[in-house]
Amino acid sequence: MTARPHTATTPRDVVAAVVDPELQVLSIEDLGVLRAVEMDGAGRIIVTITPTYSGCPAMEMIRADIRTALAGAGYPEVEIVTALAPAWSTDWISESGRTKLSSAGIAPPGRVAGPVPLTLSVKCPRCGSLDTERLSEFGSTACKALWRCRSCHEPFDQVKPL
Repeated sequence: MTARPHTATTPRDVVAAVVDPELQVLSIEDLGVLRAVEMDGAGRIIVTITPTYSGCPAMEMIRADIRTALAGAGYPEVEIVTALAPAWSTDWISESGRTKLSSAGIAPPGRVAGPVPLTLSVKCPRCGSLDTERLSEFGSTACKALWRCRSCHEPFDQVKPL
């Protein structure tokens, strides 16, 4: 095992900073994909992640980015565990993550409690108008929908509420 550099950065800090490859304004912690980071008795780092949906194509890149980030911080022994239960929910996106999405022109999902509410309109992240229309159930990635604002005429992605 390689000696670790003396640093104030913990393995959790290193993993929490890994950027989501599809929503590059968010870290995997902001997105709620990161569940746990632990160190076993032998110094191996065990990272638990949950995909945003089963079959998410970004998970392989996220795993590789976690391994690369930890190796660069002096933690070459890594095990990545995928937890499917409880299933990921858009409620797991942090408040900071929601702000980052909105600032990047992506409508963050609302919080869901109980039955999924019917959304007739999505607030435009650019001008704030509710006069919007869904153009496509799928946006730039499968977990987003494509919308357009009728007020400012700008298209934008919306993270689909789950």
